[in-house]
Amino acid sequence: MEELNRQFSDKALRDFKLIDLATEGKDQAAYAELMQRYKKPVYHMILKMVRNVDDAEDLTIEAFAKAFKNLGRFKKDYTFSTWLFRIATNNAIDFIRKKKLNTFSLNSTFTDDSGESVNIDVQDKNLTPDQETIKDQKIELVRMFVDKLPAKYQRLVKLRYFDELSYDEIAKELEAPLGTVKAQLHRARELMYELVKDKKKHI
Repeated sequence: MEELNRQFSDKALRDFKLIDLATEGKDQAAYAELMQRYKKPVYHMILKMVRNVDDAEDLTIEAFAKAFKNLGRFKKDYTFSTWLFRIATNNAIDFIRKKKLNTFSLNSTFTDDSGESVNIDVQDKNLTPDQETIKDQKIELVRMFVDKLPAKYQRLVKLRYFDELSYDEIAKELEAPLGTVKAQLHRARELMYELVKDKKKHI
């Protein structure tokens, strides 16, 4: 532990402790705190890549779902933030390639807990599960909070993340304007994050 103390910041050491709690005891509050610590920076990084608020919000959910699913594989050779940003970047790149978006340079960098500039290794295929696994991961993460949402938001979230309908498909399913669907899904995600923030009360 002394070696870790010399090598990593207090923030990184706290992340390691939360990861131990999450993986050893399946502590949902630990997962929630990790999500709360990194939700904003992950979202803003993805937004710069895809330049669409709705897509960035969805990809943020997916990034945490992938990270939490693979948390047992995390090694303390580098910070959790470095690992998480790599997962989030690879996931966004896959999304961009599928949609054939030309929105950002693959030479993506960010600053880790030590203030060092970190290059994202976009070729790391080990962090890209197949589509069915991604769906399972999203469901696993969202289920932590979805049952605590108001009923009108629960259906929207289930259609989007469990059934994986597009925004247009959800609008048709609910016979609602597309703008209303997007606004309500945005609010539903905000409520989910608020549940994470208030984890001691809700989890």
